[in-house]
Amino acid sequence: MIRRIVILILAVGLTLTMSAQVEQDYKETWEYLALRDSVHHAFNDGDSTRFFTAVDKLEKFLQDKGDLHAYYTQRCNEIVFQLNRQRIFEAYMLATQLSKELTEKKLDKEMYMAVNMMGHIYRYCGDKESAKRCFWEVIRRMEQEGYKESEAPIYMNLVNIIMDENPEEALRLIDQAAAIARESSPERLIDIEARRTLAYYMLGDIPRFLEGYRAYKDGESKGQSSVHGRKLEVYYLVHQGRIDEAVALAGESSDDPYETQADIYSKVGRWQEAFDALKKGAAETDSIYGVLLSSSMKGIQDELRVYEVERKQARMWLYGTLAVATLLLMLVVALVYISIMRRRHLREMSEAYLRIVESEKMKAEFVQNVSHEVRTPLSIISGFAQVLADPENDLSPEERRHIADTMMHNTDRITIMINEVLEISRGDSVDPNLEMTQLNCNQVFQNMVNEFHKNEKCTDEQLRFDTSLKDDFTILSNEVLLQRIIYPLLDNALKQISFDGLVVMRAFKSGEKLMITVEDNGPGVPANEAEHIFERFVKLDTFKEGLGLGLTFSRTMARRMGGDVRLDTSYENQGARFEVTIPFERN
Repeated sequence: MIRRIVILILAVGLTLTMSAQVEQDYKETWEYLALRDSVHHAFNDGDSTRFFTAVDKLEKFLQDKGDLHAYYTQRCNEIVFQLNRQRIFEAYMLATQLSKELTEKKLDKEMYMAVNMMGHIYRYCGDKESAKRCFWEVIRRMEQEGYKESEAPIYMNLVNIIMDENPEEALRLIDQAAAIARESSPERLIDIEARRTLAYYMLGDIPRFLEGYRAYKDGESKGQSSVHGRKLEVYYLVHQGRIDEAVALAGESSDDPYETQADIYSKVGRWQEAFDALKKGAAETDSIYGVLLSSSMKGIQDELRVYEVERKQARMWLYGTLAVATLLLMLVVALVYISIMRRRHLREMSEAYLRIVESEKMKAEFVQNVSHEVRTPLSIISGFAQVLADPENDLSPEERRHIADTMMHNTDRITIMINEVLEISRGDSVDPNLEMTQLNCNQVFQNMVNEFHKNEKCTDEQLRFDTSLKDDFTILSNEVLLQRIIYPLLDNALKQISFDGLVVMRAFKSGEKLMITVEDNGPGVPANEAEHIFERFVKLDTFKEGLGLGLTFSRTMARRMGGDVRLDTSYENQGARFEVTIPFERN
């Protein structure tokens, strides 16, 4: 049975090759025909030296022609050749290599070849279930990739596996193989029908067996033949009662002769002879499997020796690679360190340059703002001082009082500007010695409002305080800092309103934060200026008093306390609303 399987594989492989090459121009060239015949002769002779030399040349030729289908078919014939020599391990390694190569090259269309080879290897080793799974997968792939005309031999492989255990299913598969062969390869019908005739004999359907036998003999008279012909003759002799002739003919067959002889003897009740035949068959099978095992073990030992050599080489290569990698890593680390330090140095230089530029810009802005904002009140003070110093001026007490108030007002303007500049220059650090006390919020805020009323900066109708805090609500803070945050906001808001305008300061809690809002009904602030107005020396109205540091100063102080100051851009009423957030610990 083993030799017949190998022959069938070769036949299938060559047929697929020829099918793939029908449209190829090179198939009629003398070079191709010579290479092909060289492979055939070496295969049939079992000469491994000639075969592998010849098949290697043919494979290179097919690769040069770009016929991958024919190329991989010859790769399958290499596996078949190893099976024929009972080199099961070598055949398995070649099949595995073929499958891996087809997968890596994404040649799914040809993958059925590798699966087919694995099926024959499994069958060769007696693993029928694995062989059946492989052959069914081959059929599925052939149908998917358009090789349906080549499915008939695969169906017959399945028939050979399941015939003994399920003859009815085997007959159904034979019908499928025959239907495919009639359409695409009629030359295969003689083999398929001969196998069907043997199935009828095994099922005990003698009339159909005889009908099939006569049909086979008719085909034989026309020059046709089948690998199953000898076995048909054997069972025909048994039917005629010519037992000894049948046994002798079965012994001449290379296809499981002892199993066939045992079957013949058992049908006529010659049990001792049947037993002897089975015993000889078992001994031969054991011998075959011993050869297979020995061959496989030798292959495994060879692989292990190769593996050990490669492992030693790999270890030395690994050590060398690790040494080189370590040196490269050290070099990379050094380069990275140098690069980081260089970037840090460049960044520090860039930051220093930007600070210088910013400093020059701030100095220019400061000089520009101070020269404008300070000159005006100084000029007023100087002018009124000259008026007061002139003895010829006869001023009334009211005029003198007005001049004094004006001079004091402008003196306060200069003092406030200087204080703002000094506070901004202190940076964002909080004085660690700053005294923190429990402050009654409503009282502190009301005192701020009263201070504005007292200094006649506004009337009661222009500035008021609303609160939703309880009268006893306190926070741990510093009153001076709170004043420095809120005074600029109130002063800025009062500058924006007209004589009949209104500024409202509100206080309330939001979670664990104290919220203070300052609302005015002045001209308002555009939403796109919400952050710009907090920058130093920014004034949207250049005619208003001040250096443009009030909002900057207020936000700086709030952030020192862990809070913030922002413009509420969602405020929909006329004017603007600023929000102050001060975190506190819940009482």
